[in-house]
Amino acid sequence: MSLVVSGGHTLLVHLESELKHRVLGSTLDDAAGECFDKVAKMIGLPYPGGPEMDRLAAKGNPAAYDFPRPLLREPGDDFSFAGLKTSVRYFLQKNPALLENAQKISDLCASTQAAIVEVLVTKTIRAAVRLGVRCVTASGGVSCNSALRKDMTAACRVKDFTLRLAEKTLCTDNAAIIAVLAERKLLHHEAPTDLDAEIAPNWPL
Repeated sequence: MSLVVSGGHTLLVHLESELKHRVLGSTLDDAAGECFDKVAKMIGLPYPGGPEMDRLAAKGNPAAYDFPRPLLREPGDDFSFAGLKTSVRYFLQKNPALLENAQKISDLCASTQAAIVEVLVTKTIRAAVRLGVRCVTASGGVSCNSALRKDMTAACRVKDFTLRLAEKTLCTDNAAIIAVLAERKLLHHEAPTDLDAEIAPNWPL
């Protein structure tokens, strides 16, 4: 079971064998990384907002504010974080003074992060149990998040799953990701794409 979380998309993928995968769920609107960045912008944090929110969340209380966990109880494997982002926006509109208090900003970051991470971890583990897989992986920019790595590790330990987390230095390097995929395809003797081929935004992997 593979969770791929980046700024622009969130995917839950069943990797049946190398280069053979099936997408179980994906982003319906805002991805996890987008939610981090947009909430960070509301707070006034620099872009990209995810790393800064992660840093501030370490000083905050994740239970300080109760934000929604979108689609957490739904049976499907899709993700939706637009509602969470909107919930935080309305909360800040009602509580503008919060942004003048450093501790409350940290609490806000921690509470938002907790909502995102709970959805990502719960849906990943639930799908792994349903499909009977024993290994879980996570990659992409958002997989650098310390709370996600910590909570995914704990959840896999409870289920006795093997967890493989991509190195942080590789999670945000798109060139490295593409190069590794190309290497694996070459090793499997897959024919290369013609050099004159037109660009296809939705090219299958």
